[in-house]
Amino acid sequence: MSTNKEIITHANPHTIKKFELIEKYVSEWAHKLLNNEYCKGIVFIDCMSNSGEYYDDNNNQVFGTPVRVANLLHSISFKYHQKSIDLFFSDLSKDRTTHLKGLLPQNTPNFHCFVSSEDGNNLAKRIGSSFYKNTHYLLVYDPYVATIDWSAIVPYLNGWSEVIINHMVNDSKRAIKNVKSEKAKSKYENTYLSSIEDLILLEQTKEGFEKRIEDIIQMNHTNSKYKMYIAVFPFFNEKHSLIYNLIHCSSNIEGFKTFKKSAWKTFGGKSSIKDKHGLENQIVLNVENLRNDLTEADDTCFYVKDIAAYIQKNFNGKQGVALDEIWSILDLHPIFPSDGYKSEIKNALKEYFNVEIKKSRLYFEDRSSYNERS
Repeated sequence: MSTNKEIITHANPHTIKKFELIEKYVSEWAHKLLNNEYCKGIVFIDCMSNSGEYYDDNNNQVFGTPVRVANLLHSISFKYHQKSIDLFFSDLSKDRTTHLKGLLPQNTPNFHCFVSSEDGNNLAKRIGSSFYKNTHYLLVYDPYVATIDWSAIVPYLNGWSEVIINHMVNDSKRAIKNVKSEKAKSKYENTYLSSIEDLILLEQTKEGFEKRIEDIIQMNHTNSKYKMYIAVFPFFNEKHSLIYNLIHCSSNIEGFKTFKKSAWKTFGGKSSIKDKHGLENQIVLNVENLRNDLTEADDTCFYVKDIAAYIQKNFNGKQGVALDEIWSILDLHPIFPSDGYKSEIKNALKEYFNVEIKKSRLYFEDRSSYNERS
């Protein structure tokens, strides 16, 4: 492997997991769409692609999102030879894009990779200014710092498309309260569409920056025909510090459900890579107030047991609840999946909450009079 550290950079474990999640999601995303008679083609855009090659903590070669996705889509392009598959990659460094070109598979009649050395925002804007009919777009927006140009993303929030945004929360929380230069202030103000004074106050709240990004996404989703579904998954370093959130935006609930399933599968049956060192076995259930969240759980890493607790809260004491009703509320949850985990969820309901399941009907105990720790 080359030793040029400016072209081939180090990838932390959480970064590699991000690559794996996007690759896993694209695999299902592509098949679902290309099997759709209405869809004539798909377009994948990584507008901040780097060189496509990295090295890990053990100095082993690791491929990034562009190479993984290109190889994946190239391998299925022959099956869908009547559908177009186009990929666009961009990085400001010409040396990196030159290196990336050498790692990508060869073009075929229906599979094409386009690599440019330009600002990724310009690439996203150019493609977003003229979508092809019956073509589905997936934009990966992955800056190294908390810098977001919303004018590059907005078209994808309102077309037949999806967006994956890497929100660098750590950058904002670390820097905003001490920012001095006007250039730096402008960067954060443009990212969060708020004054630096408001952002300093926002930094003091638990989920201020995360919630602000979600609000901006919903604010810019102006297509009244479709609802915007937002899934958010945190990524931590080895010290359990939050580095960034990977945000998936889709106006199609099937894409939303698939991304949640892909995330949980990537993280090994939980909602993040955070290691709770056995504390995941401690569930605290308080059903005095049937809220839509968990009252005393680590909201940075959920397990199937937490999904079961959420369901118990929502259906406490109810009898004969149809399984489809259970899956429907999970379909709308921003983190919890139903697809891919139905058997595990049913087993957790029986084991931890004594839920009876008979002929696709669920019978819940009434636990409103006490708290129970499992």
